[in-house]
Amino acid sequence: MHDTGLLLRALAFAAERHSRQRREDAAASPYINHPIALADVLANEGRVVDVVVLSAAMLHDTIEDTGTTADELAHHFGARIAAIVVEVSDDPRLDKATRKLRQIEHAPHLSPEAKLVKLADKICNLRDLLASPPVHWPLQRQQAYFDWSAQVIAGLRGVHAPLEALFDAVYARRRDLR
Repeated sequence: MHDTGLLLRALAFAAERHSRQRREDAAASPYINHPIALADVLANEGRVVDVVVLSAAMLHDTIEDTGTTADELAHHFGARIAAIVVEVSDDPRLDKATRKLRQIEHAPHLSPEAKLVKLADKICNLRDLLASPPVHWPLQRQQAYFDWSAQVIAGLRGVHAPLEALFDAVYARRRDLR
C-alpha cells in the first residue's frame, strides 16, 4: 500500500474509534485532534517521514482508550505499527500512580519509533495544558504533570534532538500555566 494510503487509513481508524470521545478542556474539543497533533508535530516540526511512526502516532491511544486490541491493529496496519502502539500504551489494569511510574521506568527501553511517538505525545499534552487545560485540573496538578512529563522525557533523550529541544522549550513555559 502507498504510504499516504496507510496514513489515511490510520487517521480514519483513529477517528472512528475516538468518535465519541472529547477532551476535558473547556471547549470539550474532539479527542481526534490529539492524535492528529502528534502526527503533525512529528512530520512538520520534527521532520519525521517514516509513515509507520506517523501512523502509530495517529493510533497511539486506541488500545488504551477505545478497547481496540493489538491483534486488531496488527490485522489492519501490520505487526510493526501494532507493536509501537503497544509499547506506548499503559496497562489499564494498573492504578494511575503505577502507570505513571511505569512510563518513567520503561521510557529508556522503548524502541526508537515508540520514543518518537511518546516524545510527540508529551509535547502535545504540555501544549494543551498551556493553551486549554482540563477544566477540573487545578494549577498544582498541571504543574505536577509538567514535572512528571520531564521525568518520562529524560528516559527518551538521544532519540531526536530537535524534538527534545521542542519539548524543553514547551516545558520552560510552565510558568505560563493558569
